[in-house]
Amino acid sequence: MNSVFKKLMGMGAMTDQVIATDFLISTKAAVRNLAFAVTETTTPEVREVLRKELRNAVKTHEQISDYMVEKGIYHPHDLSEQLKVDLNITDTALNLADK
Repeated sequence: MNSVFKKLMGMGAMTDQVIATDFLISTKAAVRNLAFAVTETTTPEVREVLRKELRNAVKTHEQISDYMVEKGIYHPHDLSEQLKVDLNITDTALNLADK
């Protein structure tokens, strides 16, 4: 097992944060892409399917955001606190790369 992987194994909370953040970013992209697709389609049936998926994506985004806020890893209404979290993640990543 390489040393970086071993270090990650002991960072359960940090890896949860990385996974949740990646999922949140992916869901935001899905919301944006689905909203765009709804405006571009001309078929009523396809438009309804896309709207349904858009509603699901928005709901998923809400669930992920709520989870992250509850865990203290996402502060959408407190930018200074979010900056602290982001800087901590950056420092951790840089320390992993150095070793």
